[in-house]
This record gives sequence, structure tokens and C-alpha cells, in this order.
Amino acid sequence: MSCKLTIEQICTMTESPLFDRKSARIDAKTLAIHLIAFANADGGVIAIGVEDDGTITGIDAYQNHINELLRAPFDYCKPSVQIETEQLPCANKGGKPDHILLIEVLQSNELHSNQADDVFFRVGDKSKKLNFEERLQLMYAKGTRYFEDTPVPDATVDDIDLDFVRTYTQKLGYRKSPEEYLRENKEFISTKGGKEEVSTAAMLLFGKNPMHYFPRARIRFVRYEGTEAKVGAEMNVIKDMVFEGCILHVIEKALEFVRSQIKERTYLGADTRFVTEPEYPEFAWKELIVNAVAHRDYSIKGTDIQIKMFDDRLTIESPGTLPGIVRLNNMRHVHFSRNPKIAQFLHEYEYVQEFGEGVDRLYEVMETAGLPQPEYRVEAFMLYATIRNTKLVDNLGGAPQVTPQDTPQDKIIAYCMEPRSKAEIAKFCGFKDIKHFTAHYLKPLLESGQLRMTIPDKPNSRNQKYITVKTED
Repeated sequence: MSCKLTIEQICTMTESPLFDRKSARIDAKTLAIHLIAFANADGGVIAIGVEDDGTITGIDAYQNHINELLRAPFDYCKPSVQIETEQLPCANKGGKPDHILLIEVLQSNELHSNQADDVFFRVGDKSKKLNFEERLQLMYAKGTRYFEDTPVPDATVDDIDLDFVRTYTQKLGYRKSPEEYLRENKEFISTKGGKEEVSTAAMLLFGKNPMHYFPRARIRFVRYEGTEAKVGAEMNVIKDMVFEGCILHVIEKALEFVRSQIKERTYLGADTRFVTEPEYPEFAWKELIVNAVAHRDYSIKGTDIQIKMFDDRLTIESPGTLPGIVRLNNMRHVHFSRNPKIAQFLHEYEYVQEFGEGVDRLYEVMETAGLPQPEYRVEAFMLYATIRNTKLVDNLGGAPQVTPQDTPQDKIIAYCMEPRSKAEIAKFCGFKDIKHFTAHYLKPLLESGQLRMTIPDKPNSRNQKYITVKTED
């Protein structure tokens, strides 16, 4: 299996577009619904033998039933859903040796349904039944989704940077040669009719000169003076940069340069100390840029990704409309990869952190920073995403105002007057990315002494809870 989850992660992770927990008592037809939903979206992992609250009940006592569940992808899914399985040894809630069954559902370019011909799609932590219009949209999207798999005319393996492929495969722990990896994985290179074909994804990810075949698969950065773009004698462009190369290098160069253009503001904080902060949270602008590269429509060859920076805002223009059943009114919770192979590659380099949760987290970090919500719009064949750097100020025009009781830290402190688990706290505060929540909120509160563990000698205990340290303690 490609997924690598620990027992602790399985028990504490928030259920998401890519992860779910189910009791071993689930019936095969119900399991099929979730298998179909994952396959129709971006794949995912289902942990069997774990209750919704993270309690391990195991699978060893249900072996006959588990065999029936393993047939669900074939018996109750049309067409069959491709899965990989693994059994992890564990201790159940009674302390006895047991196992958890991990089912990894692979991405599919087909439309899957159940025996009743119902189509399901993973939305947030639920498997949603699609209506007729959504079903048609998904069917169309799956037909056009895999432009990254189309062969590049006249391209050969000589156009591929095998040294870079070797570096990548070493990162994955792949032990065969770069050529074998390309031919044996994800159809990067395939043979049809006796002719070797190089896929679009292979060229964009590993090509020596992807611009030769895709001249606009690049990022252009334009910095304007002021808050609007002017032309002619009043032209106000003060920076104009183009970043080219394979996808990884384009992203690295673009992020490095944009970071150099982000301003910092300093103001007097509530504790009379000076506070310095960037005009945009780093996660916000990185997420927009990486998303544009990962999910742009590479079949549109007449324009490039453009980053436009003004004094008051940053806008990313990406070729292509919203994919699949993703719409402006549901994009915080619905995810569909137009280029799953490219997205997975960027995940390996940790540019894509958590599939399906980036947009929702973007809203969270902008709110935490006291900035306006991100703005999205679709015009013609382009997607526009904008973040603004203007904070809410008081009526006297003073420093940015923060309402203490509205901060996530204060919500956590108030909520934990009674012992709470990490999953409970994250859900209460609306955080889906447990790693981000732990690193940026929970850990600092523990280190500052505002929270304490109920089981301090076993910090990784699945029974661990957190409680507010009262001032009189």
C-alpha cells in the first residue's frame, strides 16, 4: 500500500475526503457506498475495525464477515473498484492482540455506482449521493480529467531528465532504475502499437525542457504599483518575471521570488510590544500558487498561470474552470483533482499537504490573521483567486484590532475547562488538518502552560486529553 498510517494516526485523525473509520460490523453493501465515493473522487483509505470515536474494536472476531467485506468492491460496485489492503497488528479496547484492516481505494477514471445504480462522491467526511445533474458533471469531468495521461507527440525518453527521475525515485524508496519506474508506474511511458509514448504528466514533471512542448506551462509574476493595472503612458508595472522549467522547479522559483515581494508590517500590540507580521499568511499565498500549478488545465495552451500583485491584493489567474462537481459554493468541502498524478507528485514534496483540505484551511488561516476571506471567480476559461492584505481597523484608524474571545487559542482554553481529546478540540474549532492544529495551536498552549495533559507521562496515549490550567492552580 502507498499509504503509511500509524495506529495513533488512525485513531486520532479527523475523517476527511481521503480518510474514514468504520466498525468491522459494517455490512458489505454499505461499505460499497464508501468505496464508490472514494473511487469517484480522489481515492482514500478506510480503516476497518475502528469506531467513529477512535476506539479500536478490531477485526479478528469477524473473520468471516471481513471476507465478505473484501468482496464488496467486486460484488456491489459497478464497475469494480480497485483496492489495496493491509492488516495492521494492534491491541483492541480490551487490551488483547487484534488487527485493523486498511483498505486503500485507488483513483479511478471511470464512473462507479452501486447495484441500485446510485452514484456517490466523497464530500468532506461523508459519502454523498449525487443527483442527476451532478452525475452528468462528474461523468463529463472523468472523460476530460486525464489530459495529463495523453501522449506528447514526437516526444521520446531522451526528452526526460533521468537524473531527476532517479532523485525522485530515491525519495520514494523505489529501488529499480529510472527507466523502469517510468515504464512500470502511472503509465508515464507506455508502448502502443510498437511505439513508445511519453505522457504529458511525465514531460511536465520530468522533462529536460517541458517548454518545448508546452510553452505556456509556466508562471508569470507581475507586480503593479498601486491598486489597479494601467496601460500606455501610465503603465505601472514595476516587476515582470517568468518562471519556466519542470513543475517542481517552476514552483520552487516562483515561491522563492514571491516570498521576497511579501511586505511585513510592524505595529504596537496590546501588550505594548511591537509585533511584526507579513501582509499575507505564508500558507495562503503558497496554497494559491501550488493549487494553480497542480490543478490548471494543461490542455489550454494559449496562456500561462499569472500572479498579479497589487498594493492591496494578490491574484492568481489559472487556465481552466473548476473541475468535476466543484463549484464556487462548495469548493471548501468538495475536491476533485484535474491532474491526480501531478498532485500526488507535489504531495511527495510536501507542497500539497492534505488532499481536499487546502481551500478550507486557506479560509481558516485568513480568518485567524484577521484578513478578508479569499475571493474566487470564474470567467470564460480562467479561474481567479484573490487574497487581500487589508485588516479590519478600529474607527480611529489605529492598529489592527483582534477580538480576544474570537481567537482560536481562546476558544480552545474556554472549551477545555473540561478534559477534551485532540480530535474533539480540533472539531470544535473547525480545524480539519490535525498536524497544523497541533503544531500551531495545541503545542504552543501546552508549552506556555495554558493547557496541560491529563496523562503527561504518556503523551501519545490514545486516551490523552487536555485541560485548561486555571489561574488559581
